[in-house]
Amino acid sequence: MSGEAKKTIAYVHGLESFGLVDGPGVRYIVFLQGCHMRCQYCHNPETWRLKGGKEMSADEIMEKALRYKPYWRNNGGITVSGGEPLLQIDFLIEFFRLAHEKGIHTTLDTSGNPFDSSNPEFMAKFEELMKYTDLIMLDLKEIDPEKHKILCAQPNENIFEMARWLSDHGKLMWIRHVLVPDLTDDEEGLRQLDEFIRSLNGVRRVEILPYHTLGVSKWHDLGIKYPLEDAVAPTPEQTKKAEDILHILDYPDHA
Repeated sequence: MSGEAKKTIAYVHGLESFGLVDGPGVRYIVFLQGCHMRCQYCHNPETWRLKGGKEMSADEIMEKALRYKPYWRNNGGITVSGGEPLLQIDFLIEFFRLAHEKGIHTTLDTSGNPFDSSNPEFMAKFEELMKYTDLIMLDLKEIDPEKHKILCAQPNENIFEMARWLSDHGKLMWIRHVLVPDLTDDEEGLRQLDEFIRSLNGVRRVEILPYHTLGVSKWHDLGIKYPLEDAVAPTPEQTKKAEDILHILDYPDHA
C-alpha cells in the first residue's frame, strides 16, 4: 500500500491564465464551484452547484499554473475565486501550502459566507489556510443585515465578523463592493460601510465594482428568473460618488 497522503480533489469551474483584476500583478485564477449565496446580480449562477465543473487535484492545477510563472514577475501569483472557494477549504489548504512551498503569492477571493467562528473544526482549518494566504479579497455586498438577506438570501453578520478576525490577525485585505443603482448605492449604507472598513487594520485597497448585465443570459439559459431585469449600470458620476464616500484613494494599493 502506498504511503502517500490522499490528495484532495477540487471541483473547478474554470481556469484563467492572465487575470489582471483579481489581485496584484498578473494572476493565474482558479474558479471553484459551489456557493450558498444567491446574490440577485450574480454573474456566474452556474457556479452555485458544488459538484460541477472539472475534478482536479492541487498538483494538476499547479502544473498548469507554473507554465505562466514568468509572466508574474515580482508581484503576480495565484488567485482562487468562485463560486465560493471557502466551501472547498481542504483543497485550498493543500493548494496554497503547495504554492507557498514554491514561493508563489496567494490571493483568496471570497464573500466570507462559510465563515463560522462557532465551529471549531472550521476555525482550525481556516487558521491553517490563513498561514498560506497572502491577501484576502473580501466582498462586502451590503452592510444592513435585512437588506443583505434580501439581496443575497444569506445573513451577513458572520461575514463582517470574518473581516474583524482578519483585521485582528494582521491579514492584508482588499475590500470590494458591487454598486447597483437603487439597491446597493444608498448614501447612508455606504457611509456605514466606510466607517466599518476604516475600523479595520490591514485594508490595502477598496474597490467599487459597477453592476453590469453580462451574466443575465446565464440565468435565462439555466431557466432561472433574473430578479433585476430592470436594473441598469451605474453612471460614471454615480460610481465616482460611491468611490468618494468609501475614500478609495486613501488606501495604499489604490491604482
